[in-house]
Amino acid sequence: MTLVSTPTATAPARESARTAKRRRGRRRPRVLIAITTLFFALLYLPIAVVALFSFNSQKSLTVFDGFSLRWYRAFAHDDVLIASLGTSLRISLVAMAGSVLLGVALALGLVRCRTRLGSLAGLIMLVPLITPEIVTGVASMLLFKGLGIPLSTFTVMLAEITFSISYVTVVLRSRVAALNPEVEEAAMDLGATRWQAVRLVTLPALLPAVLASAVLIFALVFDDFVLAYFTTGVDPQPLSVRIYSAIRFGVQPTINAVGTLMLAGSIALIALALFIPRLFGRRGGLDILSGE
Repeated sequence: MTLVSTPTATAPARESARTAKRRRGRRRPRVLIAITTLFFALLYLPIAVVALFSFNSQKSLTVFDGFSLRWYRAFAHDDVLIASLGTSLRISLVAMAGSVLLGVALALGLVRCRTRLGSLAGLIMLVPLITPEIVTGVASMLLFKGLGIPLSTFTVMLAEITFSISYVTVVLRSRVAALNPEVEEAAMDLGATRWQAVRLVTLPALLPAVLASAVLIFALVFDDFVLAYFTTGVDPQPLSVRIYSAIRFGVQPTINAVGTLMLAGSIALIALALFIPRLFGRRGGLDILSGE
């Protein structure tokens, strides 16, 4: 009696069939791909049009007649827009410094305070993040008017600092919680005071997250419109408010150039904030938003 063995050539064929089936299972539905493409097109196509027409050689906002830096040169010679740009830079720098200083202190206090009061303070700290910015803007304006403080660049700075503290705290809080408190205690055992231990041990460990949050706050404040609109005075106005005042009488090609420069600067600052931790040998990318 002769035994007939099963050909081994069928094994690779079966494996290939399984692989093809798994690949078909991994294929994304074409409908979802189309919806995703449409979403990004609607989101970024208007921005791309603004950037394109900022290089238009003619004043037309509907017909592109060739590349030119005409409107960027016009912006460079516009004293009103340049003054507003300087105002926005000053507001952003002051808001960045103030919110970082207060945010670092708040993050340290919230992590080190283990009482119910600390938990309540941590919950209150999150309120500005979920409150509509227009509500914050109106509330800030009413507060300044109620206290008799005239609206000016100073009031914009105060409002932006108050609004930005929560962002800094969110970035730094988990990073502070990840620090080993025994290192700070060891520094005090070696003769350092509490302040020296914080300054020489804790703050250097937090430096990447502090720098990243500072750059992030600068970008957010520089582009902010709602809060600046409700708390600014007549003159000088931040650049975002000045642009809004200008487009009420029609969009000029110079505004396209200004918007493109603001977009490029914001993208560069956000990218810098996300990659600063890598410069210190830490994890980068979107992890910085969680302070890791």
